[in-house]
Amino acid sequence: MAAQFFMKITILTYGSRGDIQPFVALAQGLQQNGHIVKLAAPHRFDEFVASHGISFVPLAGDPEEISRLINDAGTNPIRVVTSMRNYIFSIAPQVSSAAFLACKNADLIIHSFLFTVGGHSWAREHNLPDVSVQTFPMFAPTRAFPNVSVPNIPPGLLSYLSHWFAAQIFWHGGNAGYGTVRRANPEIDFPKKLYWPFDKTRPPHLRTPLLGAYSPVILPRPSDWDANIHVTGYFFLNEETYQASHELLAFLANGKPPVCISFGSMVNRKAEYIDQIVREALRRTDNRGIILSGWSGVKRQASDDLFYLESAPHDWLLSKCKLVIHHGGAGTTSAGLRAGIPAIVIPFTADQPFWGNRVHAIGAGSKPILVKNISVEKIIQAIAEAESNAVRERAQVIGQRIRSEDGVVVAIKLIESYVVEFQSNAASVIHKQI
Repeated sequence: MAAQFFMKITILTYGSRGDIQPFVALAQGLQQNGHIVKLAAPHRFDEFVASHGISFVPLAGDPEEISRLINDAGTNPIRVVTSMRNYIFSIAPQVSSAAFLACKNADLIIHSFLFTVGGHSWAREHNLPDVSVQTFPMFAPTRAFPNVSVPNIPPGLLSYLSHWFAAQIFWHGGNAGYGTVRRANPEIDFPKKLYWPFDKTRPPHLRTPLLGAYSPVILPRPSDWDANIHVTGYFFLNEETYQASHELLAFLANGKPPVCISFGSMVNRKAEYIDQIVREALRRTDNRGIILSGWSGVKRQASDDLFYLESAPHDWLLSKCKLVIHHGGAGTTSAGLRAGIPAIVIPFTADQPFWGNRVHAIGAGSKPILVKNISVEKIIQAIAEAESNAVRERAQVIGQRIRSEDGVVVAIKLIESYVVEFQSNAASVIHKQI
């Protein structure tokens, strides 16, 4: 149903394809509800975004370089932030100039992880509503589970403190030097001051809503979260126009269902070594494989049992596969769960170990294998675990439940309700001042 009012909305996001695609799905849903949407994202995604009918604002920088930096940093959260900081600040003036220009004349700002503070601060300074959308649970302290950067901490007080500590690293590590960058670029409409969007002590203003764009099936909403925090379900993008090559269709038709191997945007110095291990594990378990090379660049000649291609829509491909081996990125995790096939997660960095643990915890995959511990024997063991009847049947049940959800619809209802409340609250404040 179309909204009873329309807004001009700017979405600010940054990262790999898995970080951008959910926001394309959200933008499509908002447009179908009558709103006008601009999406600002790295320039390499211009054709992808535009092909789905979304107005695109290109941002400077190369997310592939960020992937390389966080892969080199591994699973240490402080090293991840530190390694990204210098690169992010080097492109901050160009990114900010385009992003904040895209926000002009908007009625609402929606921001993702890396724009959490900047997007909110710009909106707050211009007295606009803003909504934070995260593809992993961040900035939402709870005792139920730890922050994604330290996935092995047990529930309880330590988990709660891990969220607080991660927010401090993000705030201080990301904002150190902001004043210097702002003063060096006076022509850019930087916010004069930075604000934390989830501050509990900011009457008469409403708190910014935080929407977790993942399924409650993989991570239920904790009871100790505040009312402004929501779990919507995944944002899936409809890509029915995909046309597979004749070679790919022939490979799928000429044998048993393959294992899909997808490490997405991971740029790892040992990509060739990882590829060799995976291929040997497939050979020794008598499995065929489709290997999505992504940003790793690893490609080999196709055979009866192996097929390499750069990318393919996961919703199309995974429905034709028996099992998926992946890095645990939020996007690939969601696609694997939706397809209802078992998963073997081999995390590299960032939030990937967290999602690997969750996939195993809900019974939809084998115990995750950190990429630094990868071996042929461990993958063979993981394949045996993932192909068990219990895991396969559980994956099918979870797939059915996730396919019944519509995170975009839930998110749009929350967004529109919040904007109405924001406008009503703003009018009330003005009335009291008069």
